[in-house]
Amino acid sequence: MDGSKKIIDRLKKLAEKSYSTYSHYRVSSILFSEDGKEYYGVNVENASYSLTICAERNAFFNAITSGERKFKEIYIYADSDTLPFPCGACLQVMAEFVDDDFKVIIVSNKEKREYRFGELFPKRFEL
Repeated sequence: MDGSKKIIDRLKKLAEKSYSTYSHYRVSSILFSEDGKEYYGVNVENASYSLTICAERNAFFNAITSGERKFKEIYIYADSDTLPFPCGACLQVMAEFVDDDFKVIIVSNKEKREYRFGELFPKRFEL
């Protein structure tokens, strides 16, 4: 079993922890730091939908809370047939901590695609 397959199996198990009571769209992510540490996230919905947090931001916030600042790649999985592209808020949070070559691997039940961050978010907001 290759490394990518093992990660996807772990993402599927992690997605079971998602709190997606309203959309039933379970998403999980594993963020890898440059030194190989892993940080996990799932989507957590709220009845006041704007207070929902996506799996990607959840993983980044967990990493930042642990003192991490340098990242290599993130895997994002949805228990769905459609790919879970990161939303604008997630991309902007990522932009604070990654460069254009940061790898974003997006996985659904039907396919897997890999992107460079610069492809997904070429015009980030910067101060």
